[in-house]
Amino acid sequence: MTRATVQAAGHPWKLSTLRTPRAAPWKVVVITGTPSWSEYWAPVLAALPARFTMVVADRPGFALSEPREAVGAISDQAEALSVLLDAAPGQRIMLVGQSYGAPIATLMAARYPDRVQALVLMSPFYGDRGRTARRLTGLGGMVRPMLPRDLKNSIAEVRGQAPQLPAARAALTGLTIPVVVLHGEADTFVPIAAARALATGRGSAPTAMVAVPGGDHFLNACCVPALIGALETAAGMAGK
Repeated sequence: MTRATVQAAGHPWKLSTLRTPRAAPWKVVVITGTPSWSEYWAPVLAALPARFTMVVADRPGFALSEPREAVGAISDQAEALSVLLDAAPGQRIMLVGQSYGAPIATLMAARYPDRVQALVLMSPFYGDRGRTARRLTGLGGMVRPMLPRDLKNSIAEVRGQAPQLPAARAALTGLTIPVVVLHGEADTFVPIAAARALATGRGSAPTAMVAVPGGDHFLNACCVPALIGALETAAGMAGK
């Protein structure tokens, strides 16, 4: 694994990324949840099969990435992170959207249909909060002035997300590429029923719903084999 800095697309920010520096048929681009800390994906990068290479960014406003303040517009995040969609000749791109990053990844897939061949929505957060998310959001609001930068920006993101979700849901409905929805059955941040509804809302478009027994909201930590299985499923649905 190596860390590298890239220039955000369309914005003056420098973004920090963690990646596996190898050639592979599939490049997996991870759009993380909130707060956005790429190091939490190290177990997945270490376990990747040889046919995948992966890049995970600290999203704008978090960790080693600029700016210092929150970037509340998920459309701006999608634009900035599109710099990660560069591919080697013959390489295919798979987007993984984790939690808050799922709507951002969805917008990216819709905006760049010629560059993205598959989408995995992992623990997708489209506004439906479980009991843990409700409790933490309420507590965070009360103590926000005392919180460090990343946690402040995380609260700002979540509070401003709702008005932006209709566009993200419409984008998901319009996608024709394969989509895998991956969700832990023990997730208390986002109800699994919300994930099932996302998958059902795709209609006849190529979609797979994968429930992970015992899995919580952070499948990249608790359930790496299930996550890698979802990548394999998405690649298979895409035809390679």
